[in-house]
Amino acid sequence: MKAIIAVPVFLVVVILDFITKAVAVATMVTAGAPRPVLGDWVRFALVYNPGAAFGLHLGPYSRWLFMALTAVALVVLWRLYRSASDQDVPKVLAIALVASGAVGNIIDRVRSELGVVDFIDVGIGAHRWPTFNVADMAVSTGAILLAWVLWQEERRAEALLAEQKASSSTTGAS
Repeated sequence: MKAIIAVPVFLVVVILDFITKAVAVATMVTAGAPRPVLGDWVRFALVYNPGAAFGLHLGPYSRWLFMALTAVALVVLWRLYRSASDQDVPKVLAIALVASGAVGNIIDRVRSELGVVDFIDVGIGAHRWPTFNVADMAVSTGAILLAWVLWQEERRAEALLAEQKASSSTTGAS
């Protein structure tokens, strides 16, 4: 059941990310020269990011370090996916989004020393969000959803434990 959700989401995000990056590279010859989409608010601007999210760069070994960290993250996500129940749709969706975004960006790291292709530029005037791509949107959305799901699981576990303690103290008092 969970594969019915995870596989299509994963494939759609990876394919959409790949296609949009290919179009960005093919149509935006001048890196960094913005093209307005919705005025100054949303623009397309080709940028190669050798680092991680928000331009985090760790020197000449960033590419290899981030590929290794992505591989570790994908193993952790696979384990989370395997442990998720078929009924845990939000958790499976979150894992599929994060994993597909991670794979989309690692494809860029493997293909080019220039780094990950980013091209979506949002902001107002000089106040801009760091340029991003479809994979980044999937990772961010999935990570927020996964954090919420895990927080909800923890709250339920704490409530159950408190209920069990209350029940055992009531039973022990009789």
